[in-house]
Amino acid sequence: MFMQHILEKARNIRMVVFDVDGVLTDGNLYLTDGGEEIKAFNSHDGHGLKMLKASGINIALITGRQSRCVDLKARDWGISIVYQGAKSKLPVFKALLKEQKLDASACAYVGDDLIDLPVMLRCGLAITVPAAPAFVKKHAHYVTRLEGGRGAAREICEMIMDAQDVLDAQLATYLK
Repeated sequence: MFMQHILEKARNIRMVVFDVDGVLTDGNLYLTDGGEEIKAFNSHDGHGLKMLKASGINIALITGRQSRCVDLKARDWGISIVYQGAKSKLPVFKALLKEQKLDASACAYVGDDLIDLPVMLRCGLAITVPAAPAFVKKHAHYVTRLEGGRGAAREICEMIMDAQDVLDAQLATYLK
Protein backbone atom coordinates (compact mmCIF):
# COMPACT_ATOMS: atom_id res chain seq x y z
CA MET A 1 0.00 0.00 0.00
CA PHE A 2 2.78 2.43 0.97
CA MET A 3 4.81 1.76 -2.18
CA GLN A 4 1.69 2.07 -4.34
CA HIS A 5 1.19 5.59 -2.92
CA ILE A 6 4.80 6.49 -3.82
CA LEU A 7 4.43 5.10 -7.34
CA GLU A 8 1.26 7.15 -7.83
CA LYS A 9 3.21 10.29 -6.89
CA ALA A 10 6.08 9.23 -9.19
CA ARG A 11 3.72 8.90 -12.17
CA ASN A 12 3.18 12.67 -12.18
CA ILE A 13 6.85 13.69 -11.98
CA ARG A 14 8.22 15.76 -14.88
CA MET A 15 11.45 16.95 -13.24
CA VAL A 16 13.72 15.52 -10.56
CA VAL A 17 15.93 17.91 -8.60
CA PHE A 18 18.93 16.38 -6.84
CA ASP A 19 21.11 17.74 -4.07
CA VAL A 20 24.71 16.67 -4.61
CA ASP A 21 26.65 16.01 -1.38
CA GLY A 22 25.12 13.05 0.44
CA VAL A 23 22.78 12.21 -2.45
CA LEU A 24 24.89 11.90 -5.60
CA THR A 25 27.99 11.38 -3.42
CA ASP A 26 28.42 9.64 -0.09
CA GLY A 27 28.66 13.03 1.61
CA ASN A 28 32.37 12.82 2.36
CA LEU A 29 34.39 15.83 1.22
CA TYR A 30 38.02 15.12 0.40
CA LEU A 31 40.47 18.01 0.32
CA THR A 32 43.91 17.94 -1.27
CA ASP A 33 46.86 19.70 0.37
CA GLY A 34 46.26 22.46 -2.17
CA GLY A 35 42.70 22.93 -0.93
CA GLU A 36 40.99 21.36 -3.95
CA GLU A 37 37.76 19.52 -3.12
CA ILE A 38 37.34 16.01 -4.48
CA LYS A 39 34.04 14.12 -4.70
CA ALA A 40 33.34 10.51 -5.70
CA PHE A 41 30.35 9.82 -7.95
CA ASN A 42 28.86 6.38 -8.62
CA SER A 43 28.81 5.30 -12.27
CA HIS A 44 25.56 3.35 -11.80
CA ASP A 45 23.89 6.49 -10.46
CA GLY A 46 25.18 8.44 -13.45
CA HIS A 47 23.80 5.93 -15.91
CA GLY A 48 20.44 6.02 -14.12
CA LEU A 49 20.38 9.80 -14.55
CA LYS A 50 21.11 9.41 -18.26
CA MET A 51 18.30 6.86 -18.67
CA LEU A 52 15.84 9.04 -16.75
CA LYS A 53 16.70 12.02 -18.95
CA ALA A 54 16.35 9.86 -22.08
CA SER A 55 12.87 8.87 -20.90
CA GLY A 56 11.76 12.52 -20.99
CA ILE A 57 12.19 13.57 -17.37
CA ASN A 58 14.12 16.79 -16.83
CA ILE A 59 16.89 16.78 -14.21
CA ALA A 60 18.34 19.63 -12.18
CA LEU A 61 21.00 19.90 -9.50
CA ILE A 62 20.82 22.33 -6.59
CA THR A 63 23.75 22.26 -4.20
CA GLY A 64 24.85 24.46 -1.34
CA ARG A 65 28.52 24.04 -2.16
CA GLN A 66 30.52 25.24 -5.17
CA SER A 67 32.71 22.72 -6.99
CA ARG A 68 34.08 22.50 -10.52
CA CYS A 69 33.72 18.70 -10.49
CA VAL A 70 29.92 19.09 -10.17
CA ASP A 71 29.85 21.06 -13.43
CA LEU A 72 32.03 18.42 -15.10
CA LYS A 73 29.80 15.52 -13.96
CA ALA A 74 26.61 17.38 -14.87
CA ARG A 75 27.97 17.94 -18.38
CA ASP A 76 28.92 14.24 -18.60
CA TRP A 77 25.40 13.25 -17.56
CA GLY A 78 23.75 15.72 -19.96
CA ILE A 79 22.34 17.87 -17.16
CA SER A 80 22.29 21.56 -18.06
CA ILE A 81 20.35 22.91 -15.07
CA VAL A 82 22.89 23.29 -12.27
CA TYR A 83 22.69 25.71 -9.35
CA GLN A 84 25.73 25.79 -7.08
CA GLY A 85 26.38 27.81 -3.93
CA ALA A 86 22.66 27.80 -3.04
CA LYS A 87 22.76 28.47 0.70
CA SER A 88 18.97 28.82 0.63
CA LYS A 89 17.49 26.31 -1.82
CA LEU A 90 13.83 27.36 -1.76
CA PRO A 91 14.25 30.61 -3.74
CA VAL A 92 16.31 28.69 -6.31
CA PHE A 93 13.61 26.00 -6.52
CA LYS A 94 10.86 28.58 -6.98
CA ALA A 95 12.84 30.31 -9.75
CA LEU A 96 13.44 26.92 -11.39
CA LEU A 97 9.70 26.12 -11.35
CA LYS A 98 8.92 29.48 -12.95
CA GLU A 99 11.65 29.06 -15.57
CA GLN A 100 10.50 25.51 -16.43
CA LYS A 101 6.78 26.43 -16.22
CA LEU A 102 6.13 23.61 -13.77
CA ASP A 103 4.04 23.21 -10.66
CA ALA A 104 5.88 21.97 -7.56
CA SER A 105 3.65 18.88 -7.55
CA ALA A 106 5.31 17.77 -10.83
CA CYS A 107 8.75 17.79 -9.20
CA ALA A 108 10.58 15.25 -7.11
CA TYR A 109 13.32 16.55 -4.84
CA VAL A 110 16.09 14.40 -3.42
CA GLY A 111 17.93 15.83 -0.41
CA ASP A 112 19.67 14.56 2.68
CA ASP A 113 19.89 17.35 5.23
CA LEU A 114 18.05 20.19 6.95
CA ILE A 115 18.90 22.70 4.19
CA ASP A 116 16.79 20.54 1.82
CA LEU A 117 13.61 20.53 3.93
CA PRO A 118 12.06 23.79 2.63
CA VAL A 119 12.02 22.31 -0.88
CA MET A 120 11.09 18.80 0.23
CA LEU A 121 8.02 20.17 2.01
CA ARG A 122 6.75 21.81 -1.19
CA CYS A 123 7.46 19.29 -3.95
CA GLY A 124 5.27 16.48 -5.22
CA LEU A 125 7.63 13.70 -4.17
CA ALA A 126 10.18 14.26 -1.39
CA ILE A 127 12.94 11.66 -1.25
CA THR A 128 15.89 11.18 1.08
CA VAL A 129 18.61 8.62 1.78
CA PRO A 130 19.16 6.31 4.78
CA ALA A 131 21.99 8.42 6.22
CA ALA A 132 19.79 11.52 6.46
CA PRO A 133 18.95 12.80 9.94
CA ALA A 134 15.76 11.36 11.43
CA PHE A 135 14.06 14.76 11.20
CA VAL A 136 14.62 14.83 7.43
CA LYS A 137 13.46 11.23 6.99
CA LYS A 138 10.31 12.08 8.97
CA HIS A 139 9.37 14.66 6.30
CA ALA A 140 10.21 12.53 3.25
CA HIS A 141 7.66 10.57 1.27
CA TYR A 142 10.29 7.95 0.49
CA VAL A 143 13.64 6.88 1.94
CA THR A 144 15.82 4.96 -0.52
CA ARG A 145 17.12 1.51 0.32
CA LEU A 146 20.54 2.40 -1.07
CA GLU A 147 22.84 5.07 0.32
CA GLY A 148 23.69 8.38 -1.32
CA GLY A 149 26.58 7.97 -3.75
CA ARG A 150 26.08 4.21 -3.64
CA GLY A 151 23.09 3.60 -5.90
CA ALA A 152 20.36 5.80 -4.36
CA ALA A 153 20.05 7.96 -7.49
CA ARG A 154 19.80 4.88 -9.72
CA GLU A 155 17.11 3.45 -7.42
CA ILE A 156 15.14 6.69 -7.70
CA CYS A 157 15.53 6.95 -11.47
CA GLU A 158 14.39 3.38 -12.02
CA MET A 159 11.47 3.78 -9.60
CA ILE A 160 10.20 6.85 -11.48
CA MET A 161 10.70 5.23 -14.90
CA ASP A 162 8.90 2.10 -13.67
CA ALA A 163 6.00 4.18 -12.32
CA GLN A 164 5.73 5.89 -15.72
CA ASP A 165 5.94 2.58 -17.63
CA VAL A 166 9.15 3.48 -19.48
CA LEU A 167 11.76 1.45 -17.56
CA ASP A 168 11.36 -1.72 -19.64
CA ALA A 169 11.81 0.27 -22.87
CA GLN A 170 14.96 1.91 -21.50
CA LEU A 171 16.39 -1.46 -20.42
CA ALA A 172 15.44 -3.16 -23.70
CA THR A 173 17.82 -0.86 -25.60
CA TYR A 174 20.70 -2.80 -23.99
CA LEU A 175 19.47 -6.18 -25.23
CA LYS A 176 19.87 -5.39 -28.93
